[in-house]
Amino acid sequence: MAENGSSTRELSKRHRSTSKEREHRHHRSHRDGNEKKHRHSSPKRSSKSPEPKRRQPDEITKVKRSNHDDKEDEKTVGNGTTTNNDEINNRNIKTKQVPLSLEEMVERNKKEQEAISKPKFLTKQEREAEALRRRQEEADSIRKRNDELRKKHAEFSKEGEQAAIKDDRERERRERERNRHRNDKEEEKEQPNADGEREEAAVKERYLGITKKKRKIRRLNDKKFVFDWDAGEDTAVDYNPIYKEKHEIQFFGRGHIAGIDINKQKKDQSKFYEGLLEERRTPGEKNRETARLKSDQDKDEKRRHDERHWSDKTLEEMADRDWRIFKEDYCITTRGGNIPHPLRSWEEGNLEKGILDVIKLAGYKEPSPIQRQAIPIGLQNRDVIGIAETGSGKTAAFLIPLLAWIRSLPKVERSIDADNGPYALILAPARELAQQIEEEAVKFGKPLDISVVSLIGGLSREEQGFKLRLGCHIVIGTPGRLLDVLENRYLTLQQCSYVIMDEADRMIDMGFEGDVKKILEYLPVTNQKPDNELAEISKNFYSKDKYRQTVMFTATMTPAIERLARTYLRRPASVYIGAVGKPTQRVEQVVIMCSENEKRNKLIQILERGIEPPIMIFVNQKKAVDVLARGLTKKGYNPCSLHGGKGQESRELALAQLKQGQKDILVATDVAGRGLDIKDVSLVINYDMAKTIQDYTHRIGRTGRQGKAGKAITFLTKEDAAVFYELKEVILESPVSQCPQELLNHPDAQHKPGTVVTKRNKTAILCT
Repeated sequence: MAENGSSTRELSKRHRSTSKEREHRHHRSHRDGNEKKHRHSSPKRSSKSPEPKRRQPDEITKVKRSNHDDKEDEKTVGNGTTTNNDEINNRNIKTKQVPLSLEEMVERNKKEQEAISKPKFLTKQEREAEALRRRQEEADSIRKRNDELRKKHAEFSKEGEQAAIKDDRERERRERERNRHRNDKEEEKEQPNADGEREEAAVKERYLGITKKKRKIRRLNDKKFVFDWDAGEDTAVDYNPIYKEKHEIQFFGRGHIAGIDINKQKKDQSKFYEGLLEERRTPGEKNRETARLKSDQDKDEKRRHDERHWSDKTLEEMADRDWRIFKEDYCITTRGGNIPHPLRSWEEGNLEKGILDVIKLAGYKEPSPIQRQAIPIGLQNRDVIGIAETGSGKTAAFLIPLLAWIRSLPKVERSIDADNGPYALILAPARELAQQIEEEAVKFGKPLDISVVSLIGGLSREEQGFKLRLGCHIVIGTPGRLLDVLENRYLTLQQCSYVIMDEADRMIDMGFEGDVKKILEYLPVTNQKPDNELAEISKNFYSKDKYRQTVMFTATMTPAIERLARTYLRRPASVYIGAVGKPTQRVEQVVIMCSENEKRNKLIQILERGIEPPIMIFVNQKKAVDVLARGLTKKGYNPCSLHGGKGQESRELALAQLKQGQKDILVATDVAGRGLDIKDVSLVINYDMAKTIQDYTHRIGRTGRQGKAGKAITFLTKEDAAVFYELKEVILESPVSQCPQELLNHPDAQHKPGTVVTKRNKTAILCT
């Protein structure tokens, strides 16, 4: 207890001493401040410094007492350090903050995050107050922005008005000075001129007696408007030299004068620059420029000479570029190796004079596209695959090389070998096509002393065998009769070196593929071409011992034809003319949707409009051909019929009557759809739509031949839905045809036959 009492007394003494020291320091600072104020406030410092103020006795006693207390405190502090340290440590232990542990910090952060994430729900009054506060802030910001813009606009307008006033004043000042100078100059110029004019007028009046006309005064009764004018009043020509001789402005860049033709300005600028450069050039530069221009002119002339059209060049001047353009002009596409250039004219084909005379006699002025390319290939003893539209001259394309080869053989040898079989064999799918080829071959071969025999069904086999025993150079026939003649030993092919298959795709479609293969097996093996590079070399063409040459011509290329070509042709050269298997671009195709019972009336309506004979009507069935022909005869028309059920004589008679003009209409089946060349057929009517699009192509190919226009009308019914899609595509590709909306929008014409159209479920569509 004594120790506690002593410690409390010591603490009280220390507290009193410290309070006294603070009071003493306060008094000293206050006194120093008063002295500074007094020093600064006095205007002048006296010479003698005032005597320092002496302390009062009470202050002295207070200071002494405080010093004594300080000493006692120091002593007590020295004696009681241990007790004071213990008390201080206890106090520090009580007031010291312990740091939070990691778990406490995590817990506190978690609580803070939860408090932040919890939504704070405001009452209706708080939300209204918040909305009013935001609206007030937006209104204040808008008002402030508008005030700033209004202030800026006012300042800008004020500056603009001041600048405009200043510019107007400056402009008026310059205008006044300019007018003053102009008036001074005019007065200076007019003064002597006026004196001179007056002097001249006085001299003329004095010596010449010229009097100046008085101005006419218009009276009240005179006309109000006077349309007469004096020549001196003409102001069209400006005699002022400033405006009459305008200064030419030259922009050394891209500038132009507004209101004047830009092309004229460019031309004037180019003349100006040329003159400027011409003045600055030295003689050496001028000579070099002349030489350069001369060289450029020579290059341009050479380029123009080389880039002439192929028709303006000779055969020796033709380059690869010219041959490419030539083929593009005639839509010729070739495939294969070592293909020769096409013919530009008959004279460039290296044909003998006798063949050229026969060609001119037949009326062939210019070769057709297929003839231009197929004849040079045939003269090289190459196998050929010719694909061209109907009516393109394929018959002459394979006959001319054949005749050229036979004519190259010695005449004595030809007469001796006539009994050993033909040199060439030509296969055709139909009798009419075989007879047509025979007519062309006789027309070409008879003047050249080349004999031709045709073997077709419907005629006596013994009579045809008798013709074969007399000897021939070319045999033309259908597969069935040819196979019959070969099996019965009426014909031998031991020296046949030239095989031609015309309309090969039609033969395959008619089921003659097996017969064709059997016929080709009768050919000798000794002259068969090897399947290597030798097949592309024209070796010994103009001799009897040449390799066998196989030529195949067709309008469409089917997989069966490609298979046959791979079997019997060696390294063939393929020639494509135009679009393969597509109808000619010159035939207008018209489609009429109707029912089966409406066909007869539609046909009569078309014929009553007036027709230009001959026309051809195609029907699918033989019986329907005869029925339709009889019906047309009753209506007063002059038809003839042709189908496979008729005898050969009646078929030949029908074609002869149509070609000679005795009949106007030919009603036929697809027998007449292939290869027949009837001149100037103006109209083809598909009374029954063909079963395939290939047959349709050959049907409409009977018109629009030899570069002429044609027209084809087709009756479509619901039974023809299988060909709707392909027919629509064919019509859309024709530039002169228009597809009707009924066919265009028909459901069967939207998808290719055989395709499965899957319809999506509506519920599935809605779910997705």
